[in-house]
Amino acid sequence: MLPKHSSENSEPSRSEFSITRRTALFGFGSALLGAAGCSTIDLSAGVPAMSSVDMAPTGAIRPQISIDRNVTNPELMYASFEDSGFVLPAIPYQKVKPEFRRQIVVDPTGEAPGTLVVDTKNRYLYLVQTGGEALRYGVGIGKAGFEWSGRGVIQYGRKWPTWTPPKEMIARKPEVGKWAGGQPGGLDNPLGARALYIYRDNQDTGYRVHGSPEWWTIGQAMSSGCVRMMNQDVIDLFDRVNSNAVMNKTQIVVL
Repeated sequence: MLPKHSSENSEPSRSEFSITRRTALFGFGSALLGAAGCSTIDLSAGVPAMSSVDMAPTGAIRPQISIDRNVTNPELMYASFEDSGFVLPAIPYQKVKPEFRRQIVVDPTGEAPGTLVVDTKNRYLYLVQTGGEALRYGVGIGKAGFEWSGRGVIQYGRKWPTWTPPKEMIARKPEVGKWAGGQPGGLDNPLGARALYIYRDNQDTGYRVHGSPEWWTIGQAMSSGCVRMMNQDVIDLFDRVNSNAVMNKTQIVVL
């Protein structure tokens, strides 16, 4: 039980299942500024070799848990589809550990419905639902030295956001200096298909919950502090959070 309060190179799917967004997926929806910023990606590096392919289905849905058609079929959830002119590659979900695939679970957080809770230890993000349930997504988190924790709010969200590396990142990685003026949204953008911007005390923390084409990094500590998700998952989360009357009232807790 979590405490209630704390402060692509994508491979094709097996069936190359491709469907449109309308028929497919989604329901209803520093350090601060300087030290934060999400790391770049190297799409030329290729997908790491996998020692074995996990053919298990998405985590079992308990009988008392609600059924949501967008959270039951991994072939549907992680299919290729077009979004705002970009064609997201299918995610080979068989290679993603079942616990990191989108699913409905009994809420372990005790937070109010609508709250986002990031469990950095177990690499989960929960969207708390009514009735004692939560939507759970697998995430990647900040590597050692880049962690952030605490309470904040989602001030706003962006579709296919522009990524601008902070000066400190450019100093560490001069190769990203070419994007000092901002990298336009796209399939190789480190912020992926969506970004939710975390503020605390009305100030930008520099941290985001965002998508990533690097689906194989989910469950690992590899980012520069941001919470990264598979692109298909972050679109689902974004649509659900954006269905709130006022997005910037969405609370987020990072443990």
